[in-house]
Amino acid sequence: MSAREFAYEYADGYERVREACALRDEWLAYGLSTRPAERADAEDAVGEIYRLLGEAPPRFEWVASPAAALDAVRDEPGFRGGPLRYTDRPQTARASPLPDRLARMESALRHRLGEAVAEPWTPPWSHRGPLPPGTAAEEALAAGLPVQRVLRTAVGDALKASVADAVRAAVRHSVGTVPGLMTWYGQHDAHWVGHYDVCARVGAARYRAQDAAELRLWARLARATGWWWAAPGRCVMAERPTAVRTEPAPAAAYGEIRLHRDDGPAVRFADGSTVHVLHGTVVPEWVVTGPTVERIHAEANIEVRRSAIERIGWGAYVEQAGLELVGTADDPGNPGFRLSLYDVPAGAWGRPGRLLLTVNGSVEPDGRRRRYGLGVPAHLDDPLDAAGWTYGVSGQQYAQLVRRT
Repeated sequence: MSAREFAYEYADGYERVREACALRDEWLAYGLSTRPAERADAEDAVGEIYRLLGEAPPRFEWVASPAAALDAVRDEPGFRGGPLRYTDRPQTARASPLPDRLARMESALRHRLGEAVAEPWTPPWSHRGPLPPGTAAEEALAAGLPVQRVLRTAVGDALKASVADAVRAAVRHSVGTVPGLMTWYGQHDAHWVGHYDVCARVGAARYRAQDAAELRLWARLARATGWWWAAPGRCVMAERPTAVRTEPAPAAAYGEIRLHRDDGPAVRFADGSTVHVLHGTVVPEWVVTGPTVERIHAEANIEVRRSAIERIGWGAYVEQAGLELVGTADDPGNPGFRLSLYDVPAGAWGRPGRLLLTVNGSVEPDGRRRRYGLGVPAHLDDPLDAAGWTYGVSGQQYAQLVRRT
């Protein structure tokens, strides 16, 4: 390829990625939407999906939240599927429960769409996995990566991190699961629906007519409604949340977000069901509204415990919990700051341990350095040994660091 041809392809690829990122943000907005469901459109799309499965359109039942929907379907066997197995025998597929057939239809569609956006061959260092962290789209294109490769990270992976991994996973954690019960996620399917839709709209993929038609049905659902559950003759549809609070994800290169609210629930539904999340960590309500040392010490989940301590403040926690100071030392990897090692009695965290208080080696986005605590084994008596243990090195080796991050 001549330099002129490369420059032309780069400019074309850059414009397509820029357009794709704008479309990605539209899909992110659908994934985070708090508007009332567009019920007529959602019901029409679900009815068309039932017809594709050879079923008559179902009777629709709308509820205010996924939690309410789960109460409505958990004891109804029609909403449950069996162990999913691949089959190329149509008669076997038709005899399967409706949720199984719906899952197979969705899975097969995503497989075919994925093949349509497959990347051309690229150099070995780059043709598998996400782009290296922090790689800008312009940089990737200038390195000769194909547009499809860049779109996978800038659109597909970014939407998955924001919608599926951040919001959908938090709601699912809060609602709980029922063995065998199959759920479809409406707006929270925006990560895969949006990726394939964007690829087609910027000319990075061309789908078969039937696949494009099926994708449009899933896209209508993602734009119109929240979660839903399918059974023969009956479909339970959940409204979207009425409030969703987010913050930019750390080191977000492509607009990724995570859930966060420190003065109330990060997600709220119209029936009052809520999800509390602090900086991406799902926590019980008490962590936000009333963290205490007693509740912290009764908490088994390490991440929840850490979030609750950070609500109080590490220094205040050490004081209120009465932790005994074991030792302090200058932090050789973080000049100007000190390491403080405290003893944690057996009854506090379930087993004996030590708490190492340190200060972040790099500056936070707000320009400050964050103080944080690390749990370390109880046999460590030297703050340098404790700091080295967190890096998998000895205290002596840690003492030789010039700068840690």
